[in-house]
Amino acid sequence: MRLPSIRFFFTWLLLLPLVVQAAKPVIDLAGVWRFRMDPADRGIQDRWYTQKLPETIKLPGSMAENRKGNNITLQTQWTASIYDSSWYFNPRMAKYREPEHLKFPFWLTPAKEYVGPAWYQKEVRIPADWANKRIVLSLERPHTETRVWVDEVEIGWQNSMAVAHEYVLTDKLTPGSHTITIRIDNRIKEINVGKDSHSLTDHTQGNWNGIAGRLALRADDKIWIEDLQVYPNLVRKSVRIIMLLGNATPKVQGGAVTVTATSFNASPVHAVKPMVANVVLKAGETRLELEYPMGEDVQTWDEFRPALYRLTAELSSKELRHEKQVQFGMREFKAKGTRFEVNGRPVFLRGTVNNCEFPLTGYPAMDVPAWERIFKIAKTHGLNHMRFHSWCPPEAAFIAADKQGFYLQPEGPSWANHGTSLGDGKPIDKFIYDETNRMAKAYGNYASFCMLASGNEPAGRNQANYLGKFVTYWKAKDKRRVYTGASVGMNWPLVPENEFMVKSGPRGLPWDRQPQSTWDYRDRISLFPVPYVAHEMGQWCAYPNFKEIRKYTGVYRARNFELFREDLQDRGMGDQADDFLMASGKLQALSYKTEIETALRTPGMAGFQLLGLNDFPGQGTAQVGVLDAFWDEKGYISARQFSRFCNTTVPLARMSKFVYRNNEVFKADLEIAHFGPELLVNARISWTITDSQRKVLAKGAFDPKTLPIGNGLPVGSISLPLENIEEADKLKLEVTIDKTAFANDWDFWVYPANLPELPGTDVYVTTTLDTTARRILNEGGKVFLEMAGKVEEGKEVAQHFAPVFWNTSWFKMRPPHTLGILCNPKHPAFFDFPTDYHSDLQWWELVNRAQVMLLEGFPAGFRPLVQPIDTWFLNRRLGLVLEAKVGKGKLMVSSADLTSDLENRPVARQLRYSLLQYMRSDKFNPKAVVELAVIEDLFRSRSKETVQTYTKDSPDELKPKN
Repeated sequence: MRLPSIRFFFTWLLLLPLVVQAAKPVIDLAGVWRFRMDPADRGIQDRWYTQKLPETIKLPGSMAENRKGNNITLQTQWTASIYDSSWYFNPRMAKYREPEHLKFPFWLTPAKEYVGPAWYQKEVRIPADWANKRIVLSLERPHTETRVWVDEVEIGWQNSMAVAHEYVLTDKLTPGSHTITIRIDNRIKEINVGKDSHSLTDHTQGNWNGIAGRLALRADDKIWIEDLQVYPNLVRKSVRIIMLLGNATPKVQGGAVTVTATSFNASPVHAVKPMVANVVLKAGETRLELEYPMGEDVQTWDEFRPALYRLTAELSSKELRHEKQVQFGMREFKAKGTRFEVNGRPVFLRGTVNNCEFPLTGYPAMDVPAWERIFKIAKTHGLNHMRFHSWCPPEAAFIAADKQGFYLQPEGPSWANHGTSLGDGKPIDKFIYDETNRMAKAYGNYASFCMLASGNEPAGRNQANYLGKFVTYWKAKDKRRVYTGASVGMNWPLVPENEFMVKSGPRGLPWDRQPQSTWDYRDRISLFPVPYVAHEMGQWCAYPNFKEIRKYTGVYRARNFELFREDLQDRGMGDQADDFLMASGKLQALSYKTEIETALRTPGMAGFQLLGLNDFPGQGTAQVGVLDAFWDEKGYISARQFSRFCNTTVPLARMSKFVYRNNEVFKADLEIAHFGPELLVNARISWTITDSQRKVLAKGAFDPKTLPIGNGLPVGSISLPLENIEEADKLKLEVTIDKTAFANDWDFWVYPANLPELPGTDVYVTTTLDTTARRILNEGGKVFLEMAGKVEEGKEVAQHFAPVFWNTSWFKMRPPHTLGILCNPKHPAFFDFPTDYHSDLQWWELVNRAQVMLLEGFPAGFRPLVQPIDTWFLNRRLGLVLEAKVGKGKLMVSSADLTSDLENRPVARQLRYSLLQYMRSDKFNPKAVVELAVIEDLFRSRSKETVQTYTKDSPDELKPKN
């Protein structure tokens, strides 16, 4: 509920928790409160509300911010699931279990931890002229259950994770001094939303105790506007207004309601003609419904022009008055077929999932500028949508999203799983209805509040029936937004009543076969007649950025990052941390580009929700964002680069492959996905192909055409014979829409169809360390050992071309285990093999499902030529191609397949050629000395270190299917 616009502030005297106020309508209660923890839950029995509490604390804030609570220990009982408990048992992790060096890998570590009741107390002085007022105590974002006393009288209790708790104290706060005591309990009790719900879990914001937002006493006249909801009607250019009016006087009141509305963030300013309606207020509650014409000059709200209005309703009688103001936008958000429409125009949702990651405070930002920053950053990355996974943000987020033109999907604060369920008659069934009703009342007028779900991935045998009734209830009650039962993965049952679906069918990378860009998700959505939004698309990881550690200056410390950094140092690779970040980040960015473009190519798809644009600090530490948990860039892709393939308008190319021989013809079919504010009239599409030296090899343009709103808009085909490309090279196709900022590009690779025959060589090529190989090495010769498929030491490491999904801890070492490769493109071994320092699409042929070598016995400081990057939970030193001095000889080893079917594998053939050319030259002079026995271990010894997660439970995706 918005506070009246008339306010004043006060000065604390000697930090005493006593507020002395003049006669004003609001008493701000921020500041110092008395405090006491109640771990034994004896406060009610011992009547603490009658006693002066012994400690002090500052509100708004949390116990952890005030350094109240328990120290973190091995025995800390976390509010979260742990599916990999190996940290508690692994000998290598023993030093991180020492009290003075305690570092958990699962999530960020708070300064303090406390789950239970805590008591807060303040004295207030009520002015004399509040004697005939209606007095309300408002507590914004307490966590979670509050119970209130005035002096020695209990007022009641409330439990909401989404809206302010408000208590009417009219009869209890007479003029003079009083004591307000609040008991806040953050335990999961009868109402169990699920310990992994982002509304309370230690995976993200943490299960904190306190009050994060505004806390105040408000004095109103005894007639007031309890609720004011605005329902836009664009066809009629009007709004339907429904008010609930209260009357706490002993008699019927005659009066009037005056309604005014003015736009405030668009030009020109639109002042709507006022409207007056007479009312008769009976004792208690009166419902008033009005239709308010907005006029011919009405301004609409959307992502491109988010025009907003402030509507003020003034209720007055002969002697009494109350005013309420709300913010709203004239917009309609509807499902039409398989698309969403905003004000009748199709929209494609390009979203990210917000998991309540606020590492400085541990609770969500309560101010508008902080949320505006988040939405602005998301917009610069081409997004227009945000889903709030199993939580509802505070009012500041809706205000900011309204201003920025962002479409929001808040959810009931529940991941009703992992210990709870929906539809089985538990208290949570009613709580979800109550909580979403509170959300609609508090935030329903905000134009950005476009979608609603009950929460995330519930359990329960009767969940589908429950969720269907939930959707039916809301469709009938409030048509300002669209509804789905829950945001879910593919294992969850369908809910036929859904107005739209958030489900994980249309996502994933097509890299189980040779990379191409002709594929899309149409077969995965074709059976569904409603808008289908891809659930939690992405989840592709990069290596942690250890420079981020210094940013954790608030309630949380990145002890997980510190552990991973120390472990990498212990493994002898601490100096490679930044290289691992950048190389893995490039593959992560390529993964997101590939998946997003696939979605944009899919006919009829409604959108996607990334997981995520920024990192997720919990669930084992999920480094899935191109931004960190602070919404800052990591250095390997900028917002400008990201928005080339994720935007309102994106050029797309359908290519059957990305690797060619120079006796082939490059071909691409171009199309456009366009979801801008209007048609693109006379759009001219241009293209260029350049080589690695940026020399233009070909270019062209298509006749101008008008592009409607939609995707799959054909542009035309291009082709280029590659016969003039004589040496292996990386080429780039760039497509632009002239006189706009919209452009996109793709790299592709061309290799000679015929390579020169290598003359007689002194390199012995073998697939085993046979007698000849040993002799040649002993005599100072050169050996090329190709051991694809024969690795024993490291065979348990699953390498795919795609990077780690989410993280290997949460998913119990589900493959893949690696994060791409790192190499030095300037090394002479790659002279005839053009490459960057990181994985790119040409490496698919070499890397995907290829064995890696675990370099356990290799000397400290040894670096392979091609180094797969291991999951940060294990930090194993891995190799794909390496060179070494063995005895008197020189050895090259590859676990990538550089032998089979080379006529149809031009990348493998080219790398083999480049390596052999290098070995023939005088530049082949390895510096690292490795014992022959160490090389032999790669063939014959299993890895010394094994992985055991210990925990029997597993995430839902890994559970057996019924």
